[in-house]
Amino acid sequence: MQKRRLGRTDLSIAPLVLGGNVFGWTADEKTSFDLLDAFTEAGFNAIDTADSYSRWIAGHQGGESETIIGRWMKSRGNRDKVVVITKVGSDMGQGKRDLSAAYIEKAIDASLKRLQVDTVDLYLSHWPDPATPYEETLGAYQKLLDKGKIRYAGASNLDAAQLRAALDVASLRGLPRYDVLQPEYNLYDRSSFDGPLRDLCVAEDIGVITYFSLAKGFLSGKYRSESDLGKSPRGGGVKGYLNTRGMRILSALDAVSARHSAKPAEVALAWVMARPGVTAPIASATTLDQLYSLVRAASLQLSPDDIAELDKGSA
Repeated sequence: MQKRRLGRTDLSIAPLVLGGNVFGWTADEKTSFDLLDAFTEAGFNAIDTADSYSRWIAGHQGGESETIIGRWMKSRGNRDKVVVITKVGSDMGQGKRDLSAAYIEKAIDASLKRLQVDTVDLYLSHWPDPATPYEETLGAYQKLLDKGKIRYAGASNLDAAQLRAALDVASLRGLPRYDVLQPEYNLYDRSSFDGPLRDLCVAEDIGVITYFSLAKGFLSGKYRSESDLGKSPRGGGVKGYLNTRGMRILSALDAVSARHSAKPAEVALAWVMARPGVTAPIASATTLDQLYSLVRAASLQLSPDDIAELDKGSA
């Protein structure tokens, strides 16, 4: 499979990243192992998680996803074949988002322990932390790089002005820059990345891996009315997409899918993969059938007419 270089890093990844947000939530450990096995056996190599997955579930403390991924890598002996991406900064009980140097130093050790690894390939600032200067956060990442605890740093959920400011601080202070950005981006949610943020990423050769690439499952096509929302624990997050524009996007997906004998989710992911400036979308699965569908998306080639139809639907 043709891999893509992640920005200026020496990390090369397949054009789809497996989302680990479901591990320990809607996918138990056995199912998670099966999904991870199938994903890597199909030639894919990058897995995205965060220390906070899945703290939103009653009784969970966070770290459940990292723990499952760590046990899987340990049991398979395949650490050298996997690009491990995790994040720091979400509320893990401290009552706030935190990118302070002291917090990062503790958080990385907890993540490494759960993942049962010595190094994280890509460590992302999960959310902006207005209370902590970029210089402090990037300085903390410099120490982690020096100690070999991370290979590269990146960020999620920054807008163009925030990313520009972080890059300027890194350049001015001789600190490691954010080499990868993880924005929300899909056929429906386009406005925050299309435009200045994408232009900046392209100009600065920043790798981009998109999250909510299927709009919380809406672009799978299985949610078409409010009566469909109960089909999944994630259904409640889809309600906001059930509007005129959402239905227009699904109609375009249906038309393109029919031409390719593909599923709407496969077309939606192929569209993201073809977008300028995007290295790879992140997508998660809770069944092997869903996983195999994600895999097929990576080999789906959309024509200019297909892309134009999808763009018109999402306008």
